Amino acid sequence: MDDLHLNLENPAYYFNRELSWLEFNKRVIQEADISENPLLEQINFLAIGSSNLDEFFMIRVAGLQDQLQFDPGSRDSKTQLNAEEQLEEIARKNRQNITLQYDLLDKRKEDLKKYEVHFTNLSELTDSELAEVTEYYDTLIFPALTPLGIDAYHPFPRLNNKVMHLFVSLTKDEEKHTAVIPISNFLERFYLLETEETVKVVLLEEIIQANIHRLFNGYDVLDSFTFRITRNADFDVQEEGAEDLLSVIEDYLKRRKNGVAVRLEVEETQPQNVTLLRDALGLLERDVYQISGPLDLTLLAKLADKLEERFPDLRYPSFTPIIPNELLSEPIYALADRQDIFLHHPYDSFRPVLDFIEEACRDENTLAIKQTLYRVSKDSPIVKALKTAAESGIQVTVLVELKARFDEENNVHWAKELEDSGAHVLYGVTELKTHSKITLVVKKEGTQLKRYVHLGTGNYNDKTARGYEDMGIITTQSEIGEDATEFFNYLSGFSKVPKYRQLYVSPYEIRLSFFEHIEKEMAFHQAFGNGHIIAKMNSLTDKKIIKKLYEASMMGVKIDLIIRGICCLKPGIIGISENIRVMSIIGRYLEHSRVYYFHQNGAKKLFLSSADMMTRNMINRVEIEFPILDEKIKNEILTILDVYLNDNQKAQELHKDGHYVPIINSEEPLHAQKKFVQWAREE
Repeated sequence: MDDLHLNLENPAYYFNRELSWLEFNKRVIQEADISENPLLEQINFLAIGSSNLDEFFMIRVAGLQDQLQFDPGSRDSKTQLNAEEQLEEIARKNRQNITLQYDLLDKRKEDLKKYEVHFTNLSELTDSELAEVTEYYDTLIFPALTPLGIDAYHPFPRLNNKVMHLFVSLTKDEEKHTAVIPISNFLERFYLLETEETVKVVLLEEIIQANIHRLFNGYDVLDSFTFRITRNADFDVQEEGAEDLLSVIEDYLKRRKNGVAVRLEVEETQPQNVTLLRDALGLLERDVYQISGPLDLTLLAKLADKLEERFPDLRYPSFTPIIPNELLSEPIYALADRQDIFLHHPYDSFRPVLDFIEEACRDENTLAIKQTLYRVSKDSPIVKALKTAAESGIQVTVLVELKARFDEENNVHWAKELEDSGAHVLYGVTELKTHSKITLVVKKEGTQLKRYVHLGTGNYNDKTARGYEDMGIITTQSEIGEDATEFFNYLSGFSKVPKYRQLYVSPYEIRLSFFEHIEKEMAFHQAFGNGHIIAKMNSLTDKKIIKKLYEASMMGVKIDLIIRGICCLKPGIIGISENIRVMSIIGRYLEHSRVYYFHQNGAKKLFLSSADMMTRNMINRVEIEFPILDEKIKNEILTILDVYLNDNQKAQELHKDGHYVPIINSEEPLHAQKKFVQWAREE
């Protein structure tokens, strides 16, 4: 096997993580060109692509730029590309994606015209419309604008992350001047002029540019253009020696606002202006993206929401998640006493999860509630219920992960609220993020105690549960309850790493569990020839796991991978991975569940997890993988996996050249997400 491992080090057997992510974002953008998607949803996918890209630059590109500065010789462990090579290839591939994105925007604008929705320049407005826009500018825009001069007495200003700015070239008494105008994100990016027949969309920056002379009395305005910068947000939280992690996080949030620039987006303009900006920000030419269209297409999400009021048929058909029949006829704890409960969100409502927590918070027989929170909504009903429980004397222990990226501020707020209510708040394990999704409820039942456990693949977030596909169970299985107790004792810092009975917990066990299950599958395949692994996840990047999957493929084990996002494994390599199929589904709902199945000669071992097969999830996070022990639920999940694997409407297959190709065959049309909606409606 040593030679095998040596062979599997070949960089040609792997995709680069960052370039694979750009392929994923390309698939998101391409949803704007799928005629099956309603028009406003197509437009919304363009917004999602832009939002995704912002975060990619703030974290991944920023990390590579840091690597280039501080460790230029370091190479990607899989493809052996150094930081410079990756940044060059990212810039090349991303420009292709942006060209596609703006080409599709132009097409969708043409489609909007069929509904008398027009993106309109001010020069095309009637006198009365222009007067309305001018009044809007005078009352709601002009007071919020502050020009910042740039000269010997006014150095180049500190510009905020992800904020639109105007660069203005001026002249006075034959002297040239420059200024920058920040455009607050609190201002609407567009103004709608509506009549019964038409909608005219006027962009905020065009309104400001048309009135810009009023900000510079005594000057002649030569030129103006929009630009936007993205800053490095890839900072590590220095936990070691920290006595108060809350204050450390608050300081970290302040520092993140002032990260160095990593990208400049600029409206097409004179080269000398771009050079001036680029040099002032300390960027290279590859970091500059000149755009022939409006910057920051996240504006399209709000535009789609506004237009939905007028054109509801241009959004997805409404779907209300259902509450399973068995939960309509029986209280959730009574049902949990009899059987395990399975929920597949968003087809099954998130309401039963809220009921599970809220009823425990109200029940006088509840002794303790313990829960991990990673991302919750701004007005979380779960946190409100936990506060009420703590105030009523129930022992409430909550791990609030303060290091959940871009949710830190919200989590700091809720941590303080929970502490004030009397809850015992944990901030996690030092140097690790707690990404597990688990709730333990302990109730008094006569002279006995009974444990109820909820385990899931997704966050305790009532808002995102409407759009994220996830799975979860509620169980009273005694060994899982005992493991949950040990898990929370470990999180509180008063227990050594436990030996669990049913759960696998990273950073110690999940990768090893994958190895163990894969090796067993290889052994069963050698003996019986029926090896089969199915894994559904968001991303696959862990090289050790990829190599183990290659080994299984080389032995003949059939492997089906359903991976929405990044995939560093290269399928279809003769002699290495020809038994591995990788598919991706991008659709109405964000595929978020993690499911791992091993046939094991008919024993059918099935696990759900909070963890993707990513190195960070294996070694830098506290994650949980849990078994599905109930045969009925196991068969239900296997049926769900079978639907995904036979999707021939939204699924795309990854080829060894790195491209994704739609799966088209002569089978009966099957659209997985629509099939699940159909099942929910029929229940």
